[in-house]
Amino acid sequence: MLPGVLVAAAITALSILAADVETGLFGYALLEPLVLALLLGLAIRLAWQPRAVFEPGIAFSAKQLLEFAIVLLGATLDLATIAHAGPKLASAVVVSVTLAITGGILFARLAGLPFKHGILLGVGSGICGNSAIAAVAPAIRAKKQEVASAIALTAVLGVGSVLLLPLLIPVFNLSHYQYGVLGGLTIYAVPQVLAATLPVSAHSGQIATVVKLTRVLLLGPVVAIFAFMHRGEAGGGEKRFSLQKFVPWFVIGFIALAALRTGGLVADSPSHHVQEISRILTAIAMAGLGLSVDLRTVRSTGPRVAVVVLGLTVMLIALALVLIKVVGIA
Repeated sequence: MLPGVLVAAAITALSILAADVETGLFGYALLEPLVLALLLGLAIRLAWQPRAVFEPGIAFSAKQLLEFAIVLLGATLDLATIAHAGPKLASAVVVSVTLAITGGILFARLAGLPFKHGILLGVGSGICGNSAIAAVAPAIRAKKQEVASAIALTAVLGVGSVLLLPLLIPVFNLSHYQYGVLGGLTIYAVPQVLAATLPVSAHSGQIATVVKLTRVLLLGPVVAIFAFMHRGEAGGGEKRFSLQKFVPWFVIGFIALAALRTGGLVADSPSHHVQEISRILTAIAMAGLGLSVDLRTVRSTGPRVAVVVLGLTVMLIALALVLIKVVGIA
């Protein structure tokens, strides 16, 4: 497996360097190393067909390394965050995530995209972007082409949200707290949430982070639900109950580490290092995914995916504004 893993790791190293250049130029990375690794892997795959010696490592990177990265992500989450957010804000998060997933499935059907593609776009927009897409994909046995297009287009279009969302502050007379709620409920990735809210105020950034992490806490239950719904697809339609089919091992590990983090058995400093390791492993997995997907196979669905993502973004912003102004989150 080593040759393929090394190629994916080399692509990841280039992506991290590119993200550092972005940070130096703009103050933050417009596209994370994870997304850059996927895009670079897709570009390389267009010009180079990996030989057989690389294929096992590329496949291992795209699947097993990704699952291990998801497990490590659990060590970065404090489950008490949802309690501190308050019942009204927590309810808003649950409603937002539920409608995002439902909307993703509905919009995808209207756009002529497969059902699973809609699930990926819904969880990506509703929970935590590429991490949610990457976590749900193995649970529903999504195609690699669907995963690649969902991650690439939601990431690129998410940059537009970072740039345009602050323009809504004067239009709707939002306080810094309300704008933090708006950013936390609508922007798809944690780094982009910070990029959109911290320039407005530190308070907006803090509130947005709490709201966003509350969305991330729903990742485990959502993956488990979809894994149960698709449990009969792995072994020729086998329908008998088994814990592995109901809850994949990486979801169990994710929840276990989150529980340890909540109980104080994983301190802040180790949690930070684990988070960095998880990000690097996920980036390597995305490089492997890019190398295993021929971009020409996803080109035909690209415009339709973009329309679905834009529709979900507009829907989530409208929903957040209704919750803030009508329900009275202030």
